[in-house]
Amino acid sequence: MNIVLHQPEIPANTGNIGRTCVATGSVLHLIEPLGFRLSEKEIKRAGMDYWKELDVRRYVNYEEFLEKNPGAKIWMSTTKARHVYTDVSFGPDDFIMFGKESAGIPEEILVDNEDTCIRIPMLDKIRSLNLSNSVAVVLYEALRQNNFEGMLLEGELHRLHWKE
Repeated sequence: MNIVLHQPEIPANTGNIGRTCVATGSVLHLIEPLGFRLSEKEIKRAGMDYWKELDVRRYVNYEEFLEKNPGAKIWMSTTKARHVYTDVSFGPDDFIMFGKESAGIPEEILVDNEDTCIRIPMLDKIRSLNLSNSVAVVLYEALRQNNFEGMLLEGELHRLHWKE
């Protein structure tokens, strides 16, 4: 899977998302401008020691992202979408794009991609979920649809053993 952040603004969110990408084997694509430097300690703190394991790719703008990923199936996660994220079929190499915390994905991009815009249902009392939470919700649905390919599906206790 591929997670795309269009102009993210908050380093802790990007750090958390980076850690989620490492945990799931997903690539993180960052479209500039970023609201922070990738060397900031907030990113490292949120991503913990996993950041060095992250496959992260940067792009000067959306056009460069499209140019370097020709033919990519891109799902646009937005509160403005008509389709719910659980109603679409994610492929194992799909891209899921999220916009910046203050404004989301620009509407100029959304109107050109109406059929691939998806939303997380929520009550109308709130504008949106936290970016890192939104990424986790949609990414794990996409991974579930692909049978969690290559991921551990059960864990072991540290000191004790599960009862048979």
